[in-house]
Amino acid sequence: MAELKTLHQTLIEELGKRTIERTEIPVAITDNLNKAFIIRPYQFRTLQFFLNYWEEAFEGRPRQNHQLLFHMATGSGKTLIMAGLILYLYNKGYRNFLFFVNSTNIIDKTRNNFLNPLSTKFLFDQQLSIGDKRFVVRETTNFQSANEDDINIVFSTIQGLHLALNTPRENGLTYDDFENQKIVLISDEAHHINADTKKGAVSQDDLFEVMSWEGTVKKIFEANPDNVLLEFTATVDFNDENIKAKYLPKLIYDYPLKEFRKDGYSKEVKVLQADLPPFERALQAVLLSQYRRKIFEKNRLSIKPVILFKSKTIKDSKEFFDQFKTGMETLTPVRLAEAKAKAEDQALKSMFVYLEDNGITLENLATELRGDFTEDKLIEVNSKDESELKQLAVNSLEDATNEYRAVFAVDKLNEGWDVLNLFDIVRLYDTRDSKAGKIGKTTMSEAQLIGRGARYCPFGLSPDQSIDQRKYDADLMHEMRICEELIYHSAYNPKYIQELNTALHEIGIKAKDTRQREIKLKPSFTVTPLYKAGHIFLNRQQKYDRSDIIGLDSTLVQKLYKMQLHTGYSQSNTVFEDQTTAKQAIEKKQKDYALSGFGLAVLRKAMQRLEFYQFKNLKAYLPNLKSTHEFLTSSQYIGKIKIEISGTPEQLEKLTPDDKLRAATMVLEEISTVIASDKVEFKGTKEFKPFMIKDRITNKTLNFAADEGEDQEFGKSMNNPDETAIHLDLSKRDWFVFDDCFGTSEEKLLIKFIDKHYAELKKKYSDVYLIRNERHFKIYNFDDGRPLEPDFVLYMVGREKTNTMHYQVFIEPKGGHLLKQDQWKEDFLLRLQVESVIDQLWKDRKYVVWGLPFYNEALRLAEFKSGFDKIVIQDNE
Repeated sequence: MAELKTLHQTLIEELGKRTIERTEIPVAITDNLNKAFIIRPYQFRTLQFFLNYWEEAFEGRPRQNHQLLFHMATGSGKTLIMAGLILYLYNKGYRNFLFFVNSTNIIDKTRNNFLNPLSTKFLFDQQLSIGDKRFVVRETTNFQSANEDDINIVFSTIQGLHLALNTPRENGLTYDDFENQKIVLISDEAHHINADTKKGAVSQDDLFEVMSWEGTVKKIFEANPDNVLLEFTATVDFNDENIKAKYLPKLIYDYPLKEFRKDGYSKEVKVLQADLPPFERALQAVLLSQYRRKIFEKNRLSIKPVILFKSKTIKDSKEFFDQFKTGMETLTPVRLAEAKAKAEDQALKSMFVYLEDNGITLENLATELRGDFTEDKLIEVNSKDESELKQLAVNSLEDATNEYRAVFAVDKLNEGWDVLNLFDIVRLYDTRDSKAGKIGKTTMSEAQLIGRGARYCPFGLSPDQSIDQRKYDADLMHEMRICEELIYHSAYNPKYIQELNTALHEIGIKAKDTRQREIKLKPSFTVTPLYKAGHIFLNRQQKYDRSDIIGLDSTLVQKLYKMQLHTGYSQSNTVFEDQTTAKQAIEKKQKDYALSGFGLAVLRKAMQRLEFYQFKNLKAYLPNLKSTHEFLTSSQYIGKIKIEISGTPEQLEKLTPDDKLRAATMVLEEISTVIASDKVEFKGTKEFKPFMIKDRITNKTLNFAADEGEDQEFGKSMNNPDETAIHLDLSKRDWFVFDDCFGTSEEKLLIKFIDKHYAELKKKYSDVYLIRNERHFKIYNFDDGRPLEPDFVLYMVGREKTNTMHYQVFIEPKGGHLLKQDQWKEDFLLRLQVESVIDQLWKDRKYVVWGLPFYNEALRLAEFKSGFDKIVIQDNE
């Protein structure tokens, strides 16, 4: 039996990965999503695969009954993808959408995301339009009352949908809704509707008649051949043969939790076990939570860390709530001193060091904690029947007005609880349910709880940092690292912890094996003049104010725009008439017109038709524009633009006012699309300023997930021949400033390349040093300010005594799969020599910043060697 392929794989085979990756996302999507949400790379790729699926037909047949599965990690922003797909399908003629899921909590959250413009998580733009057509997103109870111009959404639980359709009520959904018009069905947490598929007892033909949740969904989906079913889940059991057979051919995008974590979009998970009573373990969580709060506040970030205390029963939860409340009310410096004495974890030790360094006494801390964890800042949510007010409170823990610091629960963090500022989970019971080496149901559910709680809490310390990705994997000693970790506090139980770690690895939220590797500067380098008094020259990122734009791009001004007039001509032919010999019944000609010749009144009316041309918006893109009149008449804007109009000689002899208005509107709309696509917000300065090397290049502790990367060399010591296939004893190479390298294969091969040519370099230069950039510094692309962290910088100091040349050469080894994707980086590096402006510090020295082509031993060695030789043969005499 042939191995089943996913739809994702089939698309790549049919269309090619490069074709899919070049697909542009339509403005119908990008212009109508909330601009506060940046489409992440994997979300972009998800949309690209869908667009290619929708636009292409396999074997020449248009698809019907489109059913697709999106398997995407918890926290990966599935609702943003849903919003983008809704906009795209609206543009393709769909008006009616049914969103259904198994949980009322998720319904309420999604309704808020889709409909409430005041919500911080509202997904759409405030004003929706495609071309000159405006529309809104509205909720409806059935599709009979739907508005044909708008996006109409019915929200329902799967249980409610099943009941409504099988016991019809007035103004409710009926099967007729799905037969008489085309509907897009969006199923969230779709694994809940596969009960019959898992049974495997009913055939696909018989499944239609099964009155289950799954049977109901199947029936309404197949009621109309144009219906679409989009299923989203973070949990799909491909080990079940029936599920595998049903869903693999429909799996259009697969982005599991493991990939989500590897890409840095989750917190790192740390399990802390302590042989202490429950309150003492809870106090450790409180101390770490307060430590994070102080670190956030120190960096001017208003983020309040939250703790979840998880009990086994409601009775236990209520009892611990009372114990915790009393313990915090009576907290003393003595008790904190006892906690300090028992602190063995490095994070706890770092917290107490922080207190001492900042003059915070245990008396101060006790007072602070008693105030921050008062009863009014603790909330119990022990059952699904808790009040609506409590549900709103735990769903808004990130809000500035929400002061809750701790949640007490039995079964929380279930599907639909979307909280980002959760950093500690305290397990208050100590039981195991694993048997015969198999992970127990409870342990797996706890692992899934941790996975949901590990959503990254967004923050950034500088504009160039990605706010929703981890930043300190390569700098574990950075004080902000603890703000990227979720700590699961457990009683001391090694067998349970082993089982939990296995479960965490299985769901993908924790690497099976991680290594911490330390790199240190060699003493031989730290005594050199380069380290003690030398500089590294770096540029900076600055907000792009567009002040250098004094008109439209020349390609827009010089372009000849084209439009065809409607002639009103029609013709009928007999079935067997030879079309090649049929008499040409209409004559068409073309004529060029100056847009300005249509008159200011027509041009102004065309501008009024397009929202983009509100002067405030137009000036944001063209800051030197003084008036609408200037935009319409100046040759730097549209004053000289021409349009070729095609029509009958009679039409072209005298254009009607409507013809002129339509032509002007078309040209302005095309121009607006190009202007709006220029979303450059930053630039990289061309001035490179000096920074002390000793301040930038430091020892670091790095974190590596073993056997997870595509490059098997990553994380392995270059010094140790038992670890690496690319061995070089760096301890004997003083020109390499660190004591080891744990980089990729291409990075290690680059080091061997330099080693091979070192003698040649030393003939020309008095000093030669290679520095591996372990996130020590960044440079910024001139055109759009994108940050680049070159993997290496090669320092070379000339031998002449006056006008000594100091070369600072940035080098970027690159795996073959990234050569095209990162082409912009190479283009930027190759511009450095000519375009960078160096802040020269002394008259007798000349500093040069240089960049080389990508280094790839198999694919790009010749190009790199050519660039390298240009430096080696520089005339230093």
